[in-house]
Amino acid sequence: MIFWEIAKRNIRINVLRSSLAMLGIVIGVVAIASMGILGNSLVASVADSLSSVGDSVIVTPYSGGGGQGFSSAGSSDSLKITDQNFQQIKRVVAPNVAIPVYQTAEHMKIGVGGDDIVAVIYGLPSEDVPDLLKLQDGVYNNGNSGCLIGPTFAKDHNLKVGSRISIGTDGEKGTLRVTGIIEERGMSFDISTDSAVVVTKEWFENTYNRNADYDEVVVKVKNGDTAGMKTAIENQLNKRKDQKIVTVMDSKATLATIYSTFGMVTTFVTAIGGISMVVAGVSIFNVMMMSVTERIKEIGIMRSIGTQKKEVMSMFIYEAAIIGVVGSTIGGVLSVMAGYAISALVLNTTKHLFTVANALSVAEGMGFGIMICLACGLYPAWRAANLNPIDALRHE
Repeated sequence: MIFWEIAKRNIRINVLRSSLAMLGIVIGVVAIASMGILGNSLVASVADSLSSVGDSVIVTPYSGGGGQGFSSAGSSDSLKITDQNFQQIKRVVAPNVAIPVYQTAEHMKIGVGGDDIVAVIYGLPSEDVPDLLKLQDGVYNNGNSGCLIGPTFAKDHNLKVGSRISIGTDGEKGTLRVTGIIEERGMSFDISTDSAVVVTKEWFENTYNRNADYDEVVVKVKNGDTAGMKTAIENQLNKRKDQKIVTVMDSKATLATIYSTFGMVTTFVTAIGGISMVVAGVSIFNVMMMSVTERIKEIGIMRSIGTQKKEVMSMFIYEAAIIGVVGSTIGGVLSVMAGYAISALVLNTTKHLFTVANALSVAEGMGFGIMICLACGLYPAWRAANLNPIDALRHE
């Protein structure tokens, strides 16, 4: 196609000017695509960190004021969920599993002569642990002399199955043997076990003189209707408008809110990147207008020998398209490299880089770059096509 060749020739003749115009498109594509990659990777990283907690409803004591639904055993100013409250929850959520949870922070020593550390201890019913926690090594603890530990806790203190932990400042609360190491759960709405120790409910009650005054209750919802379960629990326990007993959190709704927030942040930073693309569009428009001005006489000659308006117009559209396609392609390649660097620096991982969402971000950036070039080339092309041939031939 002769007009395609003429467009390429003009770019070669004005290579510096065309390259600078392409550079603006490259920067715009990189800004849009790399911000999209960062946002998508951040959402994926958070999803991994939150683990599989979208099927839980977490019930905690209402902290807005004390009332008849609470017991203060174990601490004079700390509110608890009583066994009566727990039984109500259990009946409401059946046949789903309601798991009562004890929690405290405790001093402990690892091995003989080990340093004194402080870690969280959770007390859970032995029969309910498999519904809440999965193991990466060892077996579940069914006796009062054993415990489970989180993977971070095991790594930090060089522990393995069979290791022993002395509980209490001087080991006065006894020694526990590690029977299993829990799979990594990351951040969690219910219990955060990665750096914690999990013991049996009976051991916790005997050691800390606790008797069914729970710190929280975790409900594992099998049918996925966490919102309905949340409402049912609130209707049962918070009947009186002037006195709330529990606070109920729907993990699925909370996850949706988190994802929505990250989505808005991603859109915002991508829009900021789009500003550079608009600036690049102004540069493309300027380059195309200069190209038309410099070639007025050439256009006049072409029109005088029978070249149609649409052919003249296509010649300039081709020129804008070449700048857009080449600039956007280079920008797409560089955006993947930029996304890799940003993910490595900000998230310390690149495992979420090569995903469909990130590929779409790159494609969107490239597509936007090409559309900007074509849009900014339309008016100059139209102006060139509609020049009066006689006036164009007289142009000096």
